Amino acid sequence: MPHSPMPARNEPTHPWLTGLLWAGLTVAIFAGWFVVTRFSVTRELRLWDVTALRFGVGALLLSPALLRRGHRLPAARWGEGLLYACLWGLPFVLLVAFGLQRTSAGQAAAIAPTLMPVFAGLFAWVVLKELQGRLRWLGHGIIVAGIVCMVAAGAAAHGMADPLGLAALACGSSMWAVYTLLFRRSSLTPVQSAALICVWSALLFLPVYVLGGLSRLGQASGAEIALQVLYQGVLMSGVAIVSFNRAVALLGPAAASAIIALIPAVAALAAIPVLGEWPAPAEAVALACVVGGVLLSARRAPSIPTTHGDRTP
Repeated sequence: MPHSPMPARNEPTHPWLTGLLWAGLTVAIFAGWFVVTRFSVTRELRLWDVTALRFGVGALLLSPALLRRGHRLPAARWGEGLLYACLWGLPFVLLVAFGLQRTSAGQAAAIAPTLMPVFAGLFAWVVLKELQGRLRWLGHGIIVAGIVCMVAAGAAAHGMADPLGLAALACGSSMWAVYTLLFRRSSLTPVQSAALICVWSALLFLPVYVLGGLSRLGQASGAEIALQVLYQGVLMSGVAIVSFNRAVALLGPAAASAIIALIPAVAALAAIPVLGEWPAPAEAVALACVVGGVLLSARRAPSIPTTHGDRTP
């Protein structure tokens, strides 16, 4: 009598639930990033300092994963890591930073993460021929409508947002979406991908940061620097990237990226006690719409029974 197949040793027994837990951890860290970064850049540090700490500390912590004896990566994997660093490393952070300068922390938190699942679903549909389903398309539409409402509410309360800032945030979202689709087919582990992103980003940015005299670390307090080292270098560059990669591997890029769109709601709640920033009623309604769109977008994509002459996407 044949035995039932046993789960692989390193595979979770309930991958969907495990993936949700990884995605939830990622949401918490990313939402806090907007609040913590906003806290510092309105004081002594600048986004250049935050970027240097994020990738510099992350590279120091994660580079041993690339240099272990007997487990060194071939050159092709380093090239793949450079591509990932260009998609979700230094350029992504700089685009979001530019968007933060041109708009606001609340708008950046609402636009960059929430547009990402929309781009991921669109790219997967166009390039990979993956079905989305009516409910998922409806969720994408609600997310976009919610973002439009938030921008309109912000314009009514604070003036029109800078189009260049909005475009930078949208561009960063599209790059993040491409990364989620590519990583699903990668042979790199989540830790290796995170390490390559940090190492390549540090190599590209730190010489400019040092030689260009961009540092303001000497003007900040030790406590503030320690907070940024912990959050940017450890949580953002290490834990968040690994947890997001695990969520993508277990849930798929569309579902994982849709759950990540909950970031603005969590960030808005965290900003109330930390920054004293209360969302306007119209912004709260728009956030609720985005959350509804997220729940629809996070549904599993429909599958088509395999028949003669058909091929499963």
